[in-house]
Amino acid sequence: MYKIGIIGNRDAVQGFMALGFAVHEAGDAEQAARELHAMVRSGEFAVIYLIERYAAQLEEELARYRSLPVPAIVSLPGQEGATGYGMNSLRRAVERAVGADILFQDLPEERKG
Repeated sequence: MYKIGIIGNRDAVQGFMALGFAVHEAGDAEQAARELHAMVRSGEFAVIYLIERYAAQLEEELARYRSLPVPAIVSLPGQEGATGYGMNSLRRAVERAVGADILFQDLPEERKG
């Protein structure tokens, strides 16, 4: 059975342990990259959550795993709040899959406000 894991700084990920996540603490993006590679190589994870601050710094690392069916690597906001990286990443993934921006396209003027 696959696991769900999370990588980030201690304060951001500690609470996920109570949810049964495999928690991997990383003090910086370099350590997060090492944890990510080890988790992917293990083949044990279906989903790996990565705190946005590190995900933004590891874009090249993440690109090499995008074509893999497993694990899904998803960014989450850290304690400092959303940086926008996660939404932009989701937008790009949807555009690749569908060929258009169906989630975030602007509403017609008559439907706004």
